[in-house]
Amino acid sequence: MGGTQLKAVAVDADGRVLARTLRPTEDGVATRSDWIARTQAALEEFAAQAGTPAAAVGVAAPGLAAADARSIAHLPGKLAGLVGLDWTSALGRTEVVPVLNDGHAALLGEAWIGAARGRRHVVMLTLGTGIGGAVLADGRLLRGAIGRAGHIGHLCLDPEGEPSITGMPGAIEVLAGDCTVERRSGGRFADTAALVAAHRAGDAFATAVWLKSIRALGCAIGSCINLFDPEIVVLGGGIAQAGDALFAPLAHDLDRVEWRPGGHRVPVVPAELGEWAGGIGAAWRALRPEGGEELRVEG
Repeated sequence: MGGTQLKAVAVDADGRVLARTLRPTEDGVATRSDWIARTQAALEEFAAQAGTPAAAVGVAAPGLAAADARSIAHLPGKLAGLVGLDWTSALGRTEVVPVLNDGHAALLGEAWIGAARGRRHVVMLTLGTGIGGAVLADGRLLRGAIGRAGHIGHLCLDPEGEPSITGMPGAIEVLAGDCTVERRSGGRFADTAALVAAHRAGDAFATAVWLKSIRALGCAIGSCINLFDPEIVVLGGGIAQAGDALFAPLAHDLDRVEWRPGGHRVPVVPAELGEWAGGIGAAWRALRPEGGEELRVEG
């Protein structure tokens, strides 16, 4: 579930993607009944294609997942009606439909069959309208006491800066997220895609704004490396689609700020699963209902 689209993906137990479909979320217009109906329609579409219904279903969505993992417990400012929606009951399933934060699910997907497969220590940032994230520590998804762990977008880089939606001043989401591009560019650019296009075309002002955001991102990544000591950092989301325009200057900034004992450099790589990572991670979780070890990703 996202603010723009409901992305459904059918995956087998070996991680083979069998089918995908997109449906509009229509945040602000559609109701929870609409979302349930569209999800049911996707499941019926997959069942018709496969000749059998889904053995298990999982859901990835923005916000903090409830302690029982059956719903989203907290989500300020968007997708009104999603909080408290029990997907197991809503979809009429006999088995529990696990619900995950979308950043957490994206990392599980990448750790299963994407850019982080075979790794046990991973930091992932999702760079889009906001900046999300997740951490894999010793093969386990780090969730924390109430599910907040991994919200890297709200890491403070400037104690005197503008607050994020959580109230954190100078957060990396404010300094580099798509949500503030128009403000950071004095109204010249509506989003990061337009900013990067102007940068590529040689617009000096656009380049200055873009590189400033990348410097902030480099400091955030360097801080996460110090905190979590990952084997790899994975960058997903729409902004990561900027390719070399992002990764080349980011590497330069990390050369300046990353702590590299013995010359050890942490690779920073693009995600491989794109917009489907969250759905694939939700499928991974749904296929593993065994309890205490459910969030372990084996190499």
